[in-house]
Amino acid sequence: MSEQPRKVSLIVPLFNERDNVSELAATVETVMDASGMSYELLMIDDGSTDGTGELLRQLQKMHPHLKIIQFRRNFGQTAAMAAGFKHARGEVIVPLDGDLQNDPADIPKLIARLEEGYDVVSGWRRKRQDKLFSRIIPSRLANFLIGAITGVKLHDYGCTLKAYRKEVVEHLNLYGEMHRFIPAIAHWTGARVTEVEVNHRPRARGRTKYGLSRTIKVILDLVTVKFLGSFSTKPLHIFGGIGMLSLFASFLSGAVVLYQKFLLIPSLAMNRNPLLILTAMLMMMSAQFLLMGLMAEMLCRTYHESQNKPTYTILKIYEAASALNAIDNSSQGKNHG
Repeated sequence: MSEQPRKVSLIVPLFNERDNVSELAATVETVMDASGMSYELLMIDDGSTDGTGELLRQLQKMHPHLKIIQFRRNFGQTAAMAAGFKHARGEVIVPLDGDLQNDPADIPKLIARLEEGYDVVSGWRRKRQDKLFSRIIPSRLANFLIGAITGVKLHDYGCTLKAYRKEVVEHLNLYGEMHRFIPAIAHWTGARVTEVEVNHRPRARGRTKYGLSRTIKVILDLVTVKFLGSFSTKPLHIFGGIGMLSLFASFLSGAVVLYQKFLLIPSLAMNRNPLLILTAMLMMMSAQFLLMGLMAEMLCRTYHESQNKPTYTILKIYEAASALNAIDNSSQGKNHG
């Protein structure tokens, strides 16, 4: 763990950041050259319309570490991040925003923390330089919800500046706005996660691409992440649980109907009691949820078995020396025979 990584891949998603990319590339080069680490800089042009792509190709002549990935159209930050993960060749992957609000000077600090034995180091913008009502308050709400639901407590899930070991992210499939949930997903697979305070600077040029609508998308994606993390291999547990609750509620409602009919108000016709309709609806809902759970179980098993996809992740396999010698001797005996 104390050895310096052979190569670091820096991933920068860009959408209409022409005014910032020159300074960003120069600052990254200065920081990484001073650190002595081998690195590559992957800038993903996410369908920019302001000439960002053309400027990147000019910058490539001055920055030999720069690699450009250009999308046909705007696919979003998560898609750009996924492309960066796929094409990264470093042992350590560090994403950062292209608006100069993340400070490249913090990169060596994150990597140093990673080398202490962690698999994910998340940046924490403790003194965030953004608008209070449109950015900071929604972000704090989202961080609280993500931490409460996933069980992974971080102060700042939304900070793009993070450091990952490549093996943690290279097999991840990202959709929607799920790039911010990577620490939680990694933690579920056994990765060690921590966070480090990082500098955050106000945006000097260009326009922000984030708004209040993004908070709603994050909450919806959080439901998906929680389901995939907790119930992807046992979906009947969630659907069946809801079905059993509905069935229990239908029994309670039906008991109230019978109590009202035979003990409380004998003159009340059962077909005029709205609770009777509720009882029937709850019974149908319970049957539907149980059937949905069974269908999800079949889909889940088909998904894993058709791809030989395991339901676990292995960190390392340690073989005893005696077992290895026995295997070698056995193979040699077969060759002589």
